[in-house]
Amino acid sequence: MVRPAKELKFFQKIELLPGEEKTVTYTIQDGDLQFFDEDAHVWKAEPGTFTVYVAASSADVRGKVKYKL
Repeated sequence: MVRPAKELKFFQKIELLPGEEKTVTYTIQDGDLQFFDEDAHVWKAEPGTFTVYVAASSADVRGKVKYKL
Protein backbone atom coordinates (compact mmCIF):
# COMPACT_ATOMS: atom_id res chain seq x y z
CA MET A 1 0.00 0.00 0.00
CA VAL A 2 1.39 3.40 -0.98
CA ARG A 3 1.17 5.96 1.81
CA PRO A 4 1.78 9.72 1.47
CA ALA A 5 5.03 11.13 2.82
CA LYS A 6 3.12 13.76 4.87
CA GLU A 7 -0.46 14.05 6.12
CA LEU A 8 -2.29 16.97 7.71
CA LYS A 9 -3.54 15.78 11.11
CA PHE A 10 -4.47 19.01 12.88
CA PHE A 11 -5.24 22.53 11.77
CA GLN A 12 -6.19 25.60 13.73
CA LYS A 13 -6.40 29.08 12.29
CA ILE A 14 -5.62 31.87 14.73
CA GLU A 15 -5.43 35.61 14.23
CA LEU A 16 -2.48 37.60 15.55
CA LEU A 17 -1.84 41.30 15.76
CA PRO A 18 1.60 42.48 14.60
CA GLY A 19 4.14 41.31 17.20
CA GLU A 20 1.55 39.25 19.11
CA GLU A 21 2.27 35.66 20.16
CA LYS A 22 -0.15 32.92 21.17
CA THR A 23 0.36 29.35 22.33
CA VAL A 24 -1.61 26.65 20.54
CA THR A 25 -1.55 23.16 22.03
CA TYR A 26 -2.60 19.83 20.62
CA THR A 27 -2.16 16.38 22.10
CA ILE A 28 -1.51 13.64 19.57
CA GLN A 29 -3.57 10.55 20.26
CA ASP A 30 -2.54 7.17 18.82
CA GLY A 31 -5.77 7.11 16.82
CA ASP A 32 -4.74 10.31 15.03
CA LEU A 33 -2.18 8.30 13.09
CA GLN A 34 -4.63 5.70 11.83
CA PHE A 35 -5.54 5.26 8.18
CA PHE A 36 -8.14 3.14 6.46
CA ASP A 37 -6.67 -0.04 4.98
CA GLU A 38 -8.88 -0.64 1.94
CA ASP A 39 -7.66 -4.21 1.48
CA ALA A 40 -8.46 -5.28 5.06
CA HIS A 41 -11.40 -2.82 5.47
CA VAL A 42 -10.16 -1.69 8.89
CA TRP A 43 -8.61 1.39 10.45
CA LYS A 44 -5.03 0.79 11.55
CA ALA A 45 -1.83 2.55 12.50
CA GLU A 46 1.64 1.48 11.51
CA PRO A 47 4.13 1.45 14.38
CA GLY A 48 7.20 3.59 13.99
CA THR A 49 8.73 6.97 14.61
CA PHE A 50 6.97 9.93 13.02
CA THR A 51 8.03 13.54 12.64
CA VAL A 52 5.44 16.15 13.63
CA TYR A 53 5.90 19.47 11.86
CA VAL A 54 4.57 22.70 13.34
CA ALA A 55 4.18 25.19 10.54
CA ALA A 56 2.50 28.33 9.31
CA SER A 57 2.35 26.65 5.88
CA SER A 58 3.99 23.71 4.13
CA ALA A 59 6.78 26.07 3.06
CA ASP A 60 7.12 27.73 6.50
CA VAL A 61 7.97 25.05 9.07
CA ARG A 62 8.51 26.60 12.52
CA GLY A 63 9.43 23.47 14.46
CA LYS A 64 9.37 19.70 14.50
CA VAL A 65 9.35 16.92 17.05
CA LYS A 66 9.56 13.12 16.88
CA TYR A 67 6.63 10.94 17.95
CA LYS A 68 6.88 7.18 18.49
CA LEU A 69 3.90 4.90 18.07
